[in-house]
Amino acid sequence: QVQLVESGGGLVQAGGSLRLSCAASGRTFTINTMGWFRRTPGKEREFVAEITRIGDFTNYADSVKGRFTISKDNAKNTVFLQMNSLRPEDTAIYYCNVRSGIGTYWGQGTQVTVCS
Repeated sequence: QVQLVESGGGLVQAGGSLRLSCAASGRTFTINTMGWFRRTPGKEREFVAEITRIGDFTNYADSVKGRFTISKDNAKNTVFLQMNSLRPEDTAIYYCNVRSGIGTYWGQGTQVTVCS
């Protein structure tokens, strides 16, 4: 099994930056992909970004391309999301997501609020 703990959320002004972190523990050697989703009340959960453990292949939602950067540290089993030029519409709970050879896992979420 894999356990995920997110950190780094907070309240920022529009145009500001935040960096989210997600640390994985447990059977981390089974991880194939790490990424981020976000959700706001009344809206569907949406994909934000992902990165493969091997090869560093990345994928981003169109809404965050050029502003967000996903990266990872395999030695520390941690994935990061650097968020720049934040907009009020980025306000959401951000969830770390891991796809592994034995299942899919979710963190408990970290709140990001962007004020105009």
